Amino acid sequence: MIKVILDKCKGCSICVKNCPLDAIEVKEKKAYTNDKCVSCGICVRVCPFKAIERTDEQAPNTVKCTHCPVNCTIPEGKTGACKRYTNINGETVRNRKLVVDAITSIPETEKLPYKPLITAVGSGTSYPCCRPAPFIVQDNIEGVDVVTVVTEAPLSYSGVKVKIDTNMHIGEEGAKVKRDGKVVGMVTTEEYGAKMLTIGGANLLSNGNDGFVVAKTIVDLANGRRVTLKVENGSTLEVQQGEAPIIDGLEEKLMRVGCGSATVGMFARHLCNVVDEAIVLDYHVIGLLSEHFAGQEVGMTYSGVVPYGVKSTRGRYFGNHGHGWGGTEIVNPIDAVVSVDMNLCKAGRKILVTETTGQKAALLEVQADGLVKEIPMTEEVLNAVRLISNTCEESKVAVIYTGGTGGSARAGVTNYPRKLTDAIHNDQIRMTVAGAPVFILPGGGINFMVDVAKMIPEATTWVPTPATVAPVEYTMTREKYEDLGGHTEHIITKDELLKMLGKEE
Repeated sequence: MIKVILDKCKGCSICVKNCPLDAIEVKEKKAYTNDKCVSCGICVRVCPFKAIERTDEQAPNTVKCTHCPVNCTIPEGKTGACKRYTNINGETVRNRKLVVDAITSIPETEKLPYKPLITAVGSGTSYPCCRPAPFIVQDNIEGVDVVTVVTEAPLSYSGVKVKIDTNMHIGEEGAKVKRDGKVVGMVTTEEYGAKMLTIGGANLLSNGNDGFVVAKTIVDLANGRRVTLKVENGSTLEVQQGEAPIIDGLEEKLMRVGCGSATVGMFARHLCNVVDEAIVLDYHVIGLLSEHFAGQEVGMTYSGVVPYGVKSTRGRYFGNHGHGWGGTEIVNPIDAVVSVDMNLCKAGRKILVTETTGQKAALLEVQADGLVKEIPMTEEVLNAVRLISNTCEESKVAVIYTGGTGGSARAGVTNYPRKLTDAIHNDQIRMTVAGAPVFILPGGGINFMVDVAKMIPEATTWVPTPATVAPVEYTMTREKYEDLGGHTEHIITKDELLKMLGKEE
């Protein structure tokens, strides 16, 4: 249950603003819960005055939801904090029926080749944009006349997203990323097991003389070259598509298998056989084996060990970012144990401290005074740690080139640019960049993302407007191209093109 300590409550309403169920309200400058409260504990965590507590007591006529670690206690007819499950006659019932059929239809482009007839790499650019594209080529594919239109398009709206597989803290979200002292991008949100950078974009490309460094950086990364970047108040990074990242001079080797909680969940059955407790350090969520639901699942009871971090839910703790174990600030494994309740624990109990990649590990032993000391690692514990590391993937850098071709770049394809945009969004045209398939972002315009590992090597360049230049291909049926109002008078066959180039099919 949720209990408000009224003499500590200041009536600030922070709990009200954060409650997902409108289950708490302030009256006469004091907070009170109502019958919607499910004891999710959000109010406990956000209260700056520690005026709210969550007790183990369960309110009458409620059911405990076990579909996540929060364990909401849901009153009859009400939903949990996530609003997915409802208490119906004492059972938690998913309040949306299973959806069996996907809404995605098979696109007309199933008749189109996966690859374009030709690529735009080396095609050149038609300027001004009202001129037809450099090459408009037709061929017959399995009885269907197919057209590919190609151009190397200068794109002011372009950049790269850089995914860096690492647990290391490289800098705060929003921190500027610099190359040779010039701002070229920023750190964005963390993804599962990786840090993300966004490099480029129209605003930085247009940023006076610094735009040239931005354009060069985008192209270098898109072309698979190694680039050194510096995060403001953070790390120095050496990044290259498909290679291991180098962070502050150290090569990252493994990508985490999951967060600390997920690692405990995956390997609980192995860990419980070799240690009495395990702490898996992680920059996101630290896992404590015996307290975790996975520990309970394998027959463990809480050991009395209190780990480093701020408790989130059972067996799950938040730590601080750092350059220590698991991307936390812990550099000495003994510091991973804050205290041991000797009413629950006994001297001689063994505690494994490791991280989500299993690259660092230590074995601790509980002493009679409740302190812990490091002892030699046993082979059976090492084998359990190796199981974690062997499940990890190698750390890599992945680069995604992004751009927008929704402007004048369409004019070389068709006399009706809007029709081109609509046809691409309706999957009637297969768009590729340097021969690689793209993902088209929903909404207006033609905003795309493409994996540079699938592009022809050294496919992009830049011009001193400044902008990057991307080879873009549009492949469609001849019928669709005519419907678009395309420059059909400039179509040549692929055989004619090959003869022009002095090649044969």
